[in-house]
Amino acid sequence: MESRKKILIVEDEKSIADIIKFNLVKEGFDTELAHNGLDGLDRALHGAPDLVLLDVMLPELDGFQVCKKVRETSTVPILMLTAKEEEVDKVLGLELGADDYITKPFSMRELIARIKANIRRTEVMVSMQDEPSNITDFGNLSIDMNRYEVRKDGTALELTLREFELLKYLAERENKVFSREQLLEEVWGYEYYGDIRTVDVTVRRLREKLEDDSSDPKYIMTKRGIGYYFRRP
Repeated sequence: MESRKKILIVEDEKSIADIIKFNLVKEGFDTELAHNGLDGLDRALHGAPDLVLLDVMLPELDGFQVCKKVRETSTVPILMLTAKEEEVDKVLGLELGADDYITKPFSMRELIARIKANIRRTEVMVSMQDEPSNITDFGNLSIDMNRYEVRKDGTALELTLREFELLKYLAERENKVFSREQLLEEVWGYEYYGDIRTVDVTVRRLREKLEDDSSDPKYIMTKRGIGYYFRRP
């Protein structure tokens, strides 16, 4: 029997947390609740959740701080909940390593679809760990397309699942330019409700990890006015 996936809900408004919990349990998930940032951080790091639903506005530590600290040691999928429409909040969450965001008020159907999509992606990554290696070298960068591993000069890089998927997609299609809209559709995959700045943020994070100088990239290139492509140095 397949084990039930555990969702950590970090939300200080207990009425909202309870509604989310009720619906997730009905969908077959196990849930754990935290009502402040410190408790949420502890549970995210030590409770082994399969996904973290993380509100931005939290007492003690806000969601951005929690996200940043979780990302220092964990690649667990993080879906941020925000009551703000301001784009700066969404971009900041992605900059800090969140995989996705959803703006309040949201439909429970949309939230559950997002959760399931992010968990599915993680399951695919885990299932690939037993596959034979399929390593392609690009200069001092090696990408194991099957095992979701990237090494630079022999040192393993810590990429989020979304970062790896974007890198793999571009690297498998060397020198082909893709618009941001195409990348949202092909890499993010499911019916994504975000905007194209999500792609820019993920590219920026990737460059910071891959490149010797992210301001002068050698791998992920920009085609001005069009989009991005991967170039072998």
